[in-house]
Amino acid sequence: MNQREKQGLLTELKVLFRSVPSMTVTVFIVATISMNLLANKSMNIPVSWLGVDCGILVSWIVFLTMDIMTRRFGPRAATLLSLVSIAVNLGMSMIFFLASRVSGMWGEAYVEGSEDVINAALDNTFGGTWYILLGSSIAFFLSAVVNNFLNWYIGKAFRKDSGFLIYACRSYLSTVVGQFVDNLVFALIVSHHFFGWTLTQCVVCASIGAVVELLCEVIFSPIGYRISNKWKEEQVGETYLNRFPPR
Repeated sequence: MNQREKQGLLTELKVLFRSVPSMTVTVFIVATISMNLLANKSMNIPVSWLGVDCGILVSWIVFLTMDIMTRRFGPRAATLLSLVSIAVNLGMSMIFFLASRVSGMWGEAYVEGSEDVINAALDNTFGGTWYILLGSSIAFFLSAVVNNFLNWYIGKAFRKDSGFLIYACRSYLSTVVGQFVDNLVFALIVSHHFFGWTLTQCVVCASIGAVVELLCEVIFSPIGYRISNKWKEEQVGETYLNRFPPR
């Protein structure tokens, strides 16, 4: 990327973040950070073959926001927002890592006889592991690209992008494929190489996770549809759209 392209990208980012509602950006970034942190805790559910972590409690927010962004601003803008959120998450992960290396005790570690064990466990949870952070960042970036551009081109396939059914079609299909890519890439990078998962296990778990995320999208998509329509009615982001048409 030459100097002119860098300046153009920086200008686009400035205009974009002045155009997107600040609350949307805040919620998206907070959800991204929370999703990666909560993924450290697995859920105990009565189905033995279904592995789900607590990251699913907020991951639907990330994909719902990308769908709203894509419909209004285009896939490039949604992907740029995803890249910024990844960068912020990496920065926060560094802060968490430094905090885990600072000498001291977590409040929850004060259990008589178990202080050191609990404190070390909390440090490891917040400090993270480099390959998990790397795998989650790569997986999220690739899934964001797939989700955003697939969502956009599905919408373009319809003569008129209006009505909830069309919104649902593009959102559901892009979410299930995007989540499958996210789960599969993470499983191949982390679970397969560092925990000995077979390729079959990676594919099965990625598929199950994608279906679970799709169910969340089905439940909350009416919210995204209303927000998307409200943005259009209120002409949110017109400054960005006039300078950088959706692409």
